[in-house]
Amino acid sequence: MTDASEVAQRFGALRERLIRVGGDRVRVVAVTKGFGLEAVVAAMGAGLVDMGENYAQELLAKAGHVGEELEAELRPCWHFIGRLQRNKIRKIAHLVDLWQSVDRPEAAVEIARWAPGARVLVQVDITDIGGRGGCPPEGTAQLVAGCRQAGLEVAGLMAVGEPGPPERSRPGFRLLAAQAADLGLPELSMGMSADIEVAVEEGATMVRVGTALFGPRPR
Repeated sequence: MTDASEVAQRFGALRERLIRVGGDRVRVVAVTKGFGLEAVVAAMGAGLVDMGENYAQELLAKAGHVGEELEAELRPCWHFIGRLQRNKIRKIAHLVDLWQSVDRPEAAVEIARWAPGARVLVQVDITDIGGRGGCPPEGTAQLVAGCRQAGLEVAGLMAVGEPGPPERSRPGFRLLAAQAADLGLPELSMGMSADIEVAVEEGATMVRVGTALFGPRPR
């Protein structure tokens, strides 16, 4: 069970970490993957608005019940941050405010079919680790163009950093920031609980945080 007071305390500590590296305006996306509905309620009670989900089923379940726990005007801003399966997109298209993990043209076309004009981020593979998703860096500009051609609003880029010590993520984050600048894209979603400082130093405008807010993820 997620303790609301602990989440509020952890969010305060997280904000301090961000402020120390100049990230006082960085948007925090609370990643509630694996946690129950109470995690969403606790996060919003602490002042967070942006919720990140990796799985369509979890998003559907939480979004379907969060209105019972919160006043209607406090609806979360849902970010989908997991691997996009074409057969699941239509089920959550009415809920997602920002699609963060568009990594291939087929996904872009399917999103446009069910959510015309949706805001998206193009996910770039900056680690070359299999199974993580993301288009290769040399394909970023082409995928951004394809998303726009499909009628989507490309807000920026997203990436997952290297595992291990935070400094290992710096070169990849720097590459992503350079690509975003070249393409004139304002949003950079990079950095998680362990490497947010490095991400902010390299230009992140939003970070995706789970364990630093909610503690270890349940098995």
